Amino acid sequence: MHHRILVLNPGSTSTKIALFEDETPAQSHIILHDPHTLRAYRTIWDQFEFRLHGVREWTFAAAQEVSAVVAIGGLFRPLTGGTYRVNERMLEDARANLQGEHASNLGCAMAHALAREYHANAFVVDPVSVDELGPLARYSGHPLIQRRSLSHALNIHGAARRAVRDLHRPLEDTALIIAHLGGGISVAPVKGGRIIDINDAASDGPFSPERTGGLPLQQFITLCFSGSYAEQEVRSLVMGRGGLVAYLGTNSAVEVEHMIEAGDTHAQEVYEAMAYQIAKEIGAMASVLSGNVQAIILTGGLAGSSLLVRWIRDRVQSIAPVLVYPGEDEMHALAVGALRVLRNEIEPMEY
Repeated sequence: MHHRILVLNPGSTSTKIALFEDETPAQSHIILHDPHTLRAYRTIWDQFEFRLHGVREWTFAAAQEVSAVVAIGGLFRPLTGGTYRVNERMLEDARANLQGEHASNLGCAMAHALAREYHANAFVVDPVSVDELGPLARYSGHPLIQRRSLSHALNIHGAARRAVRDLHRPLEDTALIIAHLGGGISVAPVKGGRIIDINDAASDGPFSPERTGGLPLQQFITLCFSGSYAEQEVRSLVMGRGGLVAYLGTNSAVEVEHMIEAGDTHAQEVYEAMAYQIAKEIGAMASVLSGNVQAIILTGGLAGSSLLVRWIRDRVQSIAPVLVYPGEDEMHALAVGALRVLRNEIEPMEY
C-alpha cells in the first residue's frame, strides 16, 4: 500500500511544504514570507492564519487526499526522540510558547488544521525539545538555572543515520559529533543515536548568522540593567539581531563571502571568528565522548560554504574525520517518521 504524506516546516521567514509518495518527494514548494509583512504581526501566533492560508492554497491544489500530515515539532516539554501524534496537550503547550517563541511552534497546529480537513492523521517528528541529556550535562553552575536541550534534533538525528550508513557501523555502536550550521548552530555529541549533550542554540555556543551564542556574562548583565534596552529588545539582540547581523548587517553567508571576495578584511575576520567558535565547541564536545569520536559531521545550510567548512576542518580534523552533508534533510526525515507509523513499523508516541 502506498501512502501520500504532506510535510510542513515553518521557519523564521519561510514555510516549506512537500508532498511525498512514501519516501519519495513528488512535489515541493517554499513560501517566502516578506520580513516587513511578518513584522506587522506582534507574535509568532499572530502569523498563524496568514501562513496557513498560503499553505492551504498550495496543498489543496497539489493533493485531494493524503494519509497523514506531518510537521516539524516546536519548543514543547522535554521528550525523547520519535514520532508523536498531535494532541490537545501538545497544541496547548505550543500556543503557550512553553520553552520559547519560535516559528516551529506553529507546525503542530498547522498539521492539525490541515489533517482535519483531509480526514487524516497529524504527527510531529523529533521536535526541537528532544531531551536525551545525561544528568551531568544539565548542570549550569547555579541551581536556579538548569541547562536545557533545545536543538535541531530532527536534522541531527537524520545526519547520524546517514553517517552510520557511510561509516558502515551500527547506530548503537557510534560516537559522533554533529554540528548543525544554520540560522542557529547546534553542536552535539551523539552516542548510540542519542544526543547526550548540546548547546542551547538560542543562548549558548557559537555565534551564528542571527544569534549571539554564549556571551560574557558580567558584561551582558551590565547591558541588561543599563536602562538602554527593554526586555524584548535584549531578547532580540541575542536572537534575531545578533551574530553576523550585528557585526555585518546581514544574515546571509553568501553576502558575507561576497564582501570577503571584494577585499573586506573585517568581514573575513568576523566569518573566521564564527568558524573558530564552531570548532571550539566541537572540541569541547569531543571531551564529552572522552575523545573517542568516529566522525565529525557538518550539516545544515552553512555546511555549503566551502570557506567556512575549510576553516572548521583545519581546526578539528585531528580529532576525527570530517564528513560534510550540506543543507538539511528535514523534509525527508519528517516524511519517513510518519511513514513508519503508517506502515505499522512503530507506534506513535503520545505527548
